Amino acid sequence: MRIGMALNYAGGFTETVAELADYEKAGLDIVFVPEAYSFDAVSQVIEGWHGVPYDAPVGRTREIIEICRQVWRRERLEHTGPHYQIPLPPGRGSGLGKPLKLINRPVREQIPIVVAALGPKNVELAAEAAEGWEPIFYYPEKAAAAWGEPLAAGRARRDPSLPPLDVVGQAPLAIGDDVAGYRELARPVLALYIGGMGPHRDRGRNFYYELAVRFGFETAANACQDAYLDGRKDEAAALVPAELLAGTSLIGPAGYVAERIAAMAESGVTTLNVTPLAPTHTDRVHLIERIRELAPA
Repeated sequence: MRIGMALNYAGGFTETVAELADYEKAGLDIVFVPEAYSFDAVSQVIEGWHGVPYDAPVGRTREIIEICRQVWRRERLEHTGPHYQIPLPPGRGSGLGKPLKLINRPVREQIPIVVAALGPKNVELAAEAAEGWEPIFYYPEKAAAAWGEPLAAGRARRDPSLPPLDVVGQAPLAIGDDVAGYRELARPVLALYIGGMGPHRDRGRNFYYELAVRFGFETAANACQDAYLDGRKDEAAALVPAELLAGTSLIGPAGYVAERIAAMAESGVTTLNVTPLAPTHTDRVHLIERIRELAPA
């Protein structure tokens, strides 16, 4: 099992890079650059940031994967799909566009693509066409019920030239006998996602709310969403079930955290993407050392 974490550069890029070297020495295998419409990775906030209509997400994602791989292979880029045509055909552009190929030579032809997907059709696509799949709020005991069928369907059509699907499970991390309070830090985050996020801020188009329902928390999710959309954010946070906070975290004594890691591995997680929670950088580095010791090789 690989150990990863998302970079947090709110304190500055230089400081983040310096700290990253310490995490790597402690056993960190991979880092993820977050997207939050800031200085970050390519953002998924489609309509509000890129001005691209949020339509046909599965079809668009499939074509983007195909286009990226063709570029990285340094082939002359020609793509004719229902959503993207490269070069632009006459009538949609000047008609003078020519197929081009990447000038640079990538270090590797096949750069791993990780798809962050929650809905059944998107998860199925990730299992079929991507190197990795990264859901949010990973709850190992409920993963099969939420995603088992689409994962199986996607894997059944998976290109044999692709490696086994890398399943990236996220979780906040704190190890100790008096760290249970760190679970509470996730309350406002879960309330925001379940109650107020999604492609549209309404009760019918929130993927995170739908995930909470598939996890079995429909009553709590409804109450949380009602409170959040009515502006009662603190009340919404208080309505997030303690079971959900515990099930999606790695927070507790070392023996308990080891059991949760084992549950992650048994459910199919191959990369554990943690957020170390501790007051100092030294303490956070120590958490990476500890999780490296507890996680299967």
